[in-house]
Amino acid sequence: MKAVVFTLGCKVNECESDSLISGLCDLGYEVSDKLVPADLYIVNTCAVTAEAEKKSRQMASRIRKLSKDAKIIFTGCAVQKNPKQFSSKADDFLVTGVFNKNQILSMLNEKGEKIAEQTDKFEELLSTKSLRTRAYIKVQDGCNNFCSYCIIPYLRGRCRARDPKSVIAEIEMIKPKEAVINGINLSAYDFNGLKLKHLMRELKDVDTRIRLGSLEVNVIDDEFLSAVKNLKNFAPHFHLSLQSGSNSVLKKMNRHYTREEYIDKVNLIRKYFENPCITTDIIVGFPTETEGDFKDTCALVEQVRFSDIHPFPFSPRSGTVASKMQDLSSEVKKQRLDKLLELKAKCKNDFALSMVGKEAYFLFEDQKDGYATGYTENYLRVYVKDFCCDKEFNKVKIIEPYLDGAKAVVVR
Repeated sequence: MKAVVFTLGCKVNECESDSLISGLCDLGYEVSDKLVPADLYIVNTCAVTAEAEKKSRQMASRIRKLSKDAKIIFTGCAVQKNPKQFSSKADDFLVTGVFNKNQILSMLNEKGEKIAEQTDKFEELLSTKSLRTRAYIKVQDGCNNFCSYCIIPYLRGRCRARDPKSVIAEIEMIKPKEAVINGINLSAYDFNGLKLKHLMRELKDVDTRIRLGSLEVNVIDDEFLSAVKNLKNFAPHFHLSLQSGSNSVLKKMNRHYTREEYIDKVNLIRKYFENPCITTDIIVGFPTETEGDFKDTCALVEQVRFSDIHPFPFSPRSGTVASKMQDLSSEVKKQRLDKLLELKAKCKNDFALSMVGKEAYFLFEDQKDGYATGYTENYLRVYVKDFCCDKEFNKVKIIEPYLDGAKAVVVR
């Protein structure tokens, strides 16, 4: 029997999908995370933008073209938001939402809508078995921030966290070369008073390279940075959510920091780490965003010198405060997105140039056009020619920018 677990959206979805992959392997399935012919498909959906929700809906027809008689299960945020958009497509689909994903494999013969009640408890996943080089470790779920543009707190529920002992046990059990610590709002990690900095202290002796998921400005302080710097093998990559470089827009977004505070936190990171990777998300064309607001965002991008940015156009999500605001035209959004995409390309190239001549450690992930590819500890994608692929860390020297990263050679 063959199964596919296909994931849209965030790294937390990847964590949950990895858990389902593990369970299916234990049941004797041959499992893939790619869209290939199979007997069973589990689609982990996303609702963070209208486009992500649209792609989630389109999966039904894409799967039917591959395997017209396969069992299809839809789960995740888009289902939680509107289960009818999936259950109405076929009466034999199983449609289940965000909660009780750890029960899906006991429901393989069921169909219809099975939407579980929200819970304030962290739901432990099945044992993890990733099909990727990195292992994604989920330690937190839910969000209390209620940013004016975001639907996720309404779907995922309030913040809840995982016992540090359970986190350590999972890492020690699967022994990945790299573990990416993730949560819907990772910075809000709080297990009985233990914050994210405390979790980092608990992980200080693990041999695995530790990388963090998306962070909020409020978590960056001396205590937190000291804790991660003291990890045995920390990957200095900070994905620090920005969303806008305009104080006026940040306030309307219900983001609780200013552009000045954001810049201060970036400077603090660079005080602790010599050449960190600092990446971010930026929403283009938020309602009320003026040309001056957008220029503030561009100026901040250039001042901070991000390693990479992920810009995307504002997408109204029904039920949020921002959905009631006057949306900007698609033309304005496209013009601003194009500008940020230019800045993104410059950021990536400048970061690669800053690494030329330096040595780093990369972990092989894939083959591309005759090159072995993988990421360094500070998340520079490297391309290595004539490399014997293995699953160990390899010391490389960065040669020159190339595609979305840089060419490198192995240091013997």
